[in-house]
Amino acid sequence: MNEIKKTISRSPLRQILGKEYFILKRKLNWLFSGNNYAKDINTEDFKHSVFKHRSLILRPLQNLDMTLQENKRVNLDIAIKHLNQIEIKPNQYFSLWKLVGRPTKNKGYLDGLVLKSGTIDKGTGGGLCQLGNLLFWIFAHSPLSVKERYRHGYDVFPDVKRKVPFGAGATLSYNYIDLQIQNQTNNSFVIKLWLDKTHLNGELVSKNKIKETFKIEERNHQIKQQFWGGYSRHNQIFKITTSETSQTEKMIVENHAIMMYDPFLSETSTAKN
Repeated sequence: MNEIKKTISRSPLRQILGKEYFILKRKLNWLFSGNNYAKDINTEDFKHSVFKHRSLILRPLQNLDMTLQENKRVNLDIAIKHLNQIEIKPNQYFSLWKLVGRPTKNKGYLDGLVLKSGTIDKGTGGGLCQLGNLLFWIFAHSPLSVKERYRHGYDVFPDVKRKVPFGAGATLSYNYIDLQIQNQTNNSFVIKLWLDKTHLNGELVSKNKIKETFKIEERNHQIKQQFWGGYSRHNQIFKITTSETSQTEKMIVENHAIMMYDPFLSETSTAKN
């Protein structure tokens, strides 16, 4: 595994200007890339479930303002209204941010938890990374091809009741840190998203039945002490596709992250009693 250099701090002005530059660059890419982006709502009842997943909205972590997590529920509720029942037709691309748009206070978004250079902060629309994580995990268990996906360079939270492998998700930041997939099949797919009292829920359904099965497997997990004294975490995520006649595997994710907590602490010491 590669060594990780300690992050260089940048001035607030440079961060703001840099962010707006990349936002404009992405908007131009949407206009001139020639990609056909999914945008149509389909209420047709596709009966074939490809994969379903749910994730807990409120996480029991110490020293975390629960108001930010309650606000996350509001932010998720607004965002999923732009994604629920979207159909991804053959040869179309799915871009989360192209559908959701910029999260602003005028649209009802509240301050939620965000990560900045490995530290916990608050920001308008914070918490939407949970949506990216859920969608990536669902898409990984399907024939759809992940074209763009990002992860934090920091591992901030210990594995308290983790249901999926470390790094098996997708971080988001409007609009250039996006989750994009492409439908390179002859089938059509519809995304279903909803909230209940405790969880964010998602399901991918297809027009025609999928003949393959998909399994996600973590390999080569490692915690390594870096030369500057901190710890880093590494792994690889493989997708195993099984059909009636063959089985193939492909590495879809490789993660390298700086750990922001003591890797030798027990889980119980980081969770609320």
